[in-house]
Amino acid sequence: MRYEGDIYRPPGEWRSYLLQATIGCSHNACTFCGMYKDKRYRVRPLADILEDIDMAKEYYGDLTRVFICDGDAIAMPTEDLLQILHKLHSSFSSLERVTIYASPNGTLGKTPEELKALHEAGLGRAYLGVETGDDALLKAVNKGVDAAGMLKAGQMLVESGIDLWTIVLMGLAGTGESKTNHVPATVKMINAMKPQHISAMTYNPTPGTKLYRDIQEGRFQTMSAEEALLETKMLVEGLTVQGIHFTSNHASNYLPLKGTLPDDREKFLRMLDGALAGEVRIRKDRMRGI
Repeated sequence: MRYEGDIYRPPGEWRSYLLQATIGCSHNACTFCGMYKDKRYRVRPLADILEDIDMAKEYYGDLTRVFICDGDAIAMPTEDLLQILHKLHSSFSSLERVTIYASPNGTLGKTPEELKALHEAGLGRAYLGVETGDDALLKAVNKGVDAAGMLKAGQMLVESGIDLWTIVLMGLAGTGESKTNHVPATVKMINAMKPQHISAMTYNPTPGTKLYRDIQEGRFQTMSAEEALLETKMLVEGLTVQGIHFTSNHASNYLPLKGTLPDDREKFLRMLDGALAGEVRIRKDRMRGI
């Protein structure tokens, strides 16, 4: 088990064995993101990855969960990923779930048949950083894909049978005019994409990023806690995907929410209204994480 640089994983993968198949992120140019800045993207040699699985087998004995990282492992050659999945499932008899980060462009680089083959080989879940459904905002934060491409990537993952977990970012538009489009466009995209999960994180400035410099130099103004809570409320009100697992309990969020929509919609709205009225305690800015 060998790792290069800082390793990142979704919060829900805290119990998973982390298998580093790629180094860094193939795009690595989003203005708000400080991850993988210590790395140059490349795919690790397949022999090394398979050897790491053998090392994990020797050390752990058996595993139930594996997360394939780094930030864009789905972009690696499909045949390599298929061999990795086969090796994992043949090595660990108790393996229940294999998950992966999926960038939009890495996903769009696959055919529907390739994604279906990956699912059938045991790739259970993909995490997609949607961030926003607003085309102009995607361009402004240099996401590397437009809204149509982001929607297509998500739909391809859903149609393949892979369990799709989307991440959106409240406050990403700041307090400028673009904030009026951010949440409505995001709601529209998620409702069309129909993922099984959505996590609403809240933008928290990361030193060393372009957006952080824009804040320091007065070109971008971050939202207040009240504005971020209002955006979250708009998201909760607008989502119509049936049975979607909703979380907004990341360290970046002001108010932890976790449940299922539409079943928990009214409970979430009561909590949000209580927070906006000052009746429910929220996380202080100094206590928020990235």
